[in-house]
Amino acid sequence: MKLKSLGTALATAALVGTALTGTVATAGTAAAATLPTDCSKALVNVKPKETVNVRTSPKTSATAIGIWAKGAKGAVCNDGKSYKGGSYTACGKTSNQWLYGGDTKNGWVPKTCFAI
Repeated sequence: MKLKSLGTALATAALVGTALTGTVATAGTAAAATLPTDCSKALVNVKPKETVNVRTSPKTSATAIGIWAKGAKGAVCNDGKSYKGGSYTACGKTSNQWLYGGDTKNGWVPKTCFAI
């Protein structure tokens, strides 16, 4: 009997939380919310050491939406702050840190290819 009451109490708490915030938390949305893509504060005239793919999310399996050519000037958003994402090897280093920015189209690029 106690387990049934606990389940009802948890469901009620979840509904109250939804009513107060207007959103439902899921595993997928929690991760997306931690990756800001604000370009109002950006580092400009940034150039990659090598040509890199610009991706829709910070992982190598994400869709490439463009390229940022080696030496081409662009901007890195969020004051150059990097964010954890999928692991990769690029520009001679392995990391899981990503930057958001680009030269013609903004997206996620590997941090190891930038001197920031």
